[in-house]
Amino acid sequence: MTIQRINTNTRMSQAVIHHGVVYISGQVADDTSASTAGQAEQILKKIDALLAEAGSDKSTLLSASIWLADHKDFGAFNEVWDRWVIAGKAPARACVESALAFPPFTVEIAVIAAV
Repeated sequence: MTIQRINTNTRMSQAVIHHGVVYISGQVADDTSASTAGQAEQILKKIDALLAEAGSDKSTLLSASIWLADHKDFGAFNEVWDRWVIAGKAPARACVESALAFPPFTVEIAVIAAV
């Protein structure tokens, strides 16, 4: 059994690859002064980079879990998401309103993709 971990620290790995599947941990924005749309754009760039490092890309997305701090940002988030996701290759997706770990974060995204 081979498990590859990417950007690992004591608490977590940013990505884990096992049996042809990459699991990307919940990603948050670096610049929390940005709007939810701005934070989403930052996060999706991070996800693209992690998928590439794992030998994958967004065309192989299987699942996405999205947490919004305020459901009122659902429309703004979806505008960014819809530009990013590949038409016809959208993953299974859940999007919920939730208190996030720190108040400046307005969105967090975790994905699973094939490698």
